[in-house]
Amino acid sequence: MQALDLPPFDAKLTQSATNQPLIWDGLRRKHVVLTPEEWVRQHVVHYLTGHLGYPRGLLALERGLRYNQRQKRTDLLALDAAGQPLLLVECKAPAVPITAAVAHQATTYNQTIGAPLLLLTNGLVHYCWRVNFEKRTNERLEEIPPFAVAVRL
Repeated sequence: MQALDLPPFDAKLTQSATNQPLIWDGLRRKHVVLTPEEWVRQHVVHYLTGHLGYPRGLLALERGLRYNQRQKRTDLLALDAAGQPLLLVECKAPAVPITAAVAHQATTYNQTIGAPLLLLTNGLVHYCWRVNFEKRTNERLEEIPPFAVAVRL
C-alpha cells in the first residue's frame, strides 16, 4: 500500500437546480453529481493525464461490461494506442477502505476486460498490480506506471 498523492487541480464546481454539488467532467463533457467517489475519480483522471502522460482520448469513464448476465460499469479504463484495455481503475470514496472485497470486485471485472494493469484507490491509498493472464499471476507495483512505460509492460 502506498499513499497516492493526488495533486490539486482546477475543478469546475457548480450546483444543480436542487442545490446538489456538481463537478465538470471533461471526459464526459458534462457536469456530474459530486459524490466522494466522483471526487476521487476526477482526481485520478487529472493525475493520469497531467502527471503520467495518459492521453485523455484513451480514457473511458463508466464503460459498460457484462458479467454473470448482469450489466456492470467500470469506474475508469485507460486504453492503449490500439484501443485495447491497458489500466483498469476502481475508485472508492475516501471513507471506504480498500479491502479484499474491493480487490475481488476489480479482479472479477478485469477477467472480462483483460487489462494488464489494475489500480484500486480511495484517493488516499492505492494498490497497483500488473496482471499476467497466461501465467495467472499478479505482480504488485510500487507506483502507477506512466503511459509510456505501461504500454511496454
